[in-house]
Amino acid sequence: MAQAKIQAKMNETVCSKFSRTLSMADRSGQLLESLDQLEMRVEALREAASAMEQERECILEMIQSVQNSQEMRNICAGEREELSLTANRLMGRTLTVEISVGTIRNSQQEDALRRATSIIDEIVKKLLEDMDSGRQQLRALHAACVTEAQPVPIDQKFQAIVISCALEDQKKIKRRLETLMRNVENADKNIKIMDHQKLEHTEANGGQ
Repeated sequence: MAQAKIQAKMNETVCSKFSRTLSMADRSGQLLESLDQLEMRVEALREAASAMEQERECILEMIQSVQNSQEMRNICAGEREELSLTANRLMGRTLTVEISVGTIRNSQQEDALRRATSIIDEIVKKLLEDMDSGRQQLRALHAACVTEAQPVPIDQKFQAIVISCALEDQKKIKRRLETLMRNVENADKNIKIMDHQKLEHTEANGGQ
């Protein structure tokens, strides 16, 4: 009788230990599953924030485009002032939205980003001094950031630097260059329109 009780107690202990081990494994599995789900939510959050960041940049660019458009110059002063106030108000409200998606980088990627940023900054300065030359260099930088073949020379040195950047930084560098190219194209169009209007005005005065 006593032996039977001892054996039963031993069996109970073994079952208890076995059940506790399974329970710990179950808990570990549940925690791992929770972390996997959280990881997907974190990535979704970063993607959503990045999309919002791009939307903010797009809105700011569109407001600036309206402010600098030829249509804005062609309206009367009173209407232009009212529209400018509205555009400035929208610009201010947009700038109050602050979105930041940080990028984890190693020292090599940090250095590559700094060098790439410095090169683009120099091109921006050059655009203000010599738009034609700066535009050509800008196109060469952009060609270094795309996979499809471009009908312009590729800046091989810049391409090597960009490849050394973190993937997220590569995307941001490409977006910045595309924005600069659009701004240059719009500025060039405005200059040509204004110059053409000046020519027409001169001819009209000469014909009087």
